Amino acid sequence: MSIIKLEQITGSDADLKAALTDAHLPTDDIEDAGRTFFKALSADGQIVGFSGVERCDGDYLLRSVVVHPDHRRQRLGRAVVEEMLASLDLDGGVFLATTSAASFFANIGFSEVQRDSVPAAVLATRQLSSICPSSTTIMKLIKPQT
Repeated sequence: MSIIKLEQITGSDADLKAALTDAHLPTDDIEDAGRTFFKALSADGQIVGFSGVERCDGDYLLRSVVVHPDHRRQRLGRAVVEEMLASLDLDGGVFLATTSAASFFANIGFSEVQRDSVPAAVLATRQLSSICPSSTTIMKLIKPQT
């Protein structure tokens, strides 16, 4: 049983926007169609963070993973990502873009990939085509850690 419960929210959720802004994560496209966001709740119902995913044909772009500062260093970020991954139909690939959290995601089973190996639908997202800098590290879920 997970220590985190995900509850679906809209991209216009004020708490989501505030958390992403505070974490210096992009908010430019969170209200666009095709994105699904969740607030992450602890066992006692506290909002500990947020996550999101964007469907890209048969693949996914994991995005907007953030844990509130007062809940960090408790392995909740890992729990949020694992709960998000468990909710997906993993027939396709799961990708993400990061400028500062590559080592965190590597510990969960993501590996850096070259841009030319990323499916066209993932590269066409606003996140990868215009919002994130070209120096962004792109990662793919290779094997979930247990």
